[in-house]
Amino acid sequence: MNRLELKKIQRAKRKLRVKAKIYGTPARPRLTVYRSNKHLYIQVIDDTKGHTLASVSSLEKEFREMRNTVANAEKLGQVIGERAKKLNIKSVVFDRNGYLYHGIVKAVAEGARKAGLEF
Repeated sequence: MNRLELKKIQRAKRKLRVKAKIYGTPARPRLTVYRSNKHLYIQVIDDTKGHTLASVSSLEKEFREMRNTVANAEKLGQVIGERAKKLNIKSVVFDRNGYLYHGIVKAVAEGARKAGLEF
């Protein structure tokens, strides 16, 4: 097993372990982060209904030129925080989706906190 396969397996294990513990409710939905090699996707999800309440990604027209950098991740975090506040969501559960709380994931969390979300 090479290093990349091991890294993918470890992330999957972390994701399952975290997913078993956190759950988004209507009062406190789940803020989840997915990062691909080129883009970043952030969603606020109500797990009881299975609905996405708010979302933002670097594929949207105004953010299309952004790439996966820490500074851009913080901007997207602020945008998701503002969109969630428009829906009267003040508190969320942060789902790092198996990624380490470092770099881009940490920047998203800090940006959402700057916008007024609590977690």
